Amino acid sequence: MAGTSEVFAGFAEIDITPSDFRKCELIGFNRLDSFARGILHPLKAQVLILKASNQTYCLVTVDTLSFSTALTDQLRDSIAEQLHGRRKDIMVCFSHTHAAPDAAANNAAYFMFAKQKIIAAVDLASQTTFPIKAAWGIAENTIGINRRSDADATDPRIGILKISNAATDETQLLLLRVTAHANVLSSDNYLISSDYFGPTRALLEETYHCKVMMTQGASGDVISKYRQENADFLEKHPLEAAKIVHDEAAKKLIFNESIEALNKNAAAIKSAVAAVYDEIEPTAIHKLSMHSGTLTFKADVPTLERAQTIAAEAAFAGIDGSDWLEEVKSLNTKGIQTQTSQREAQFLAVNNGCLCGIADEAMCETAIDIKERAQDDFIFFGGYTNGYEGYLPTAAAYDKGGYEVLWSNLIYYKYYHRVMPFNRDTADHLAKQIVQIWQRILTS
Repeated sequence: MAGTSEVFAGFAEIDITPSDFRKCELIGFNRLDSFARGILHPLKAQVLILKASNQTYCLVTVDTLSFSTALTDQLRDSIAEQLHGRRKDIMVCFSHTHAAPDAAANNAAYFMFAKQKIIAAVDLASQTTFPIKAAWGIAENTIGINRRSDADATDPRIGILKISNAATDETQLLLLRVTAHANVLSSDNYLISSDYFGPTRALLEETYHCKVMMTQGASGDVISKYRQENADFLEKHPLEAAKIVHDEAAKKLIFNESIEALNKNAAAIKSAVAAVYDEIEPTAIHKLSMHSGTLTFKADVPTLERAQTIAAEAAFAGIDGSDWLEEVKSLNTKGIQTQTSQREAQFLAVNNGCLCGIADEAMCETAIDIKERAQDDFIFFGGYTNGYEGYLPTAAAYDKGGYEVLWSNLIYYKYYHRVMPFNRDTADHLAKQIVQIWQRILTS
């Protein structure tokens, strides 16, 4: 609890675009060759420091698909050391752009580069604090559409936290939470980019003369409305995507479509924000806190026969599951029937609303479920928080299978440290636990 005179904020941003992009492999698509071939938009890391009495909290947003939870915890520990604080008071949210370097594998040097840059931004933000007021608002999410052919659910909310200088009432920062995959640039793209996040921030900053941060919602099954015409086809056919690199006419046409799509998404978000901007009136901050809880998720290991069926289905999407099959076979041989993971759920609470999330790529139905169970529109749940550990399907999605539920594991199981999605009832249990934690926060 804190009055407005006791709450201060500091902000800084820094460029984390790799200096030698040619050594960086991009992550997010099943490409035959993932090495970057240029830079379309710079990548940013942004830091918001919030101070109340003797407590300091830090929100970091990063333009990348994500770091693993292990790497993200390294980053959080370094930030905590810089601020003389605790890991659980540091929240890192990733945009999930599919046009950024893979921070693992051959790009370990990129993680160290980005980490050093982010620490520098933390230092700068902590030196530039000012007294603040804040308020939440909700705009209409008009860019998110469900990418699964048999579903139409989306999270209709853009969460907006408007932060103003308590001394001058001037808006200093807009923090947006938007639910739509940052893969407007599709698998034929080899240029480093912040995807639609970058153009959106730039447009809003020009409009409102303040800094803009963005976080990603539960967008595991939500893509942006505006994309190049053949994006879905190319994602399912990596050989066709690879051919475009050598076809100058096709490459130019698709590039122009992609740029137009990025700008349309940015314009749509701007219009949505404009519709509610003046109604959001910052007030004194009476609640400011971060909370962290530990959840346990389980994934059952398939039989080898079931695994062979999954691999055969994935092969039609151009996915080679041979290595994954060997891993499943090894687990079966060792008698391992279940793989268990610990997950951190983290909350940043400001007055009557919060950002909260987990490292997994949750689906929008989970965020909607949480909102409805809590009977609270101002609980903004998202994925890609403090790392990335793969898709977390709802029970309905689990039953239908497909890329998000099954086939993606054949590619990324080495990162997830499990070979299957979490069990069918996981999203339901997650929603219940998130709501319970949030209700405790509200009454504390």
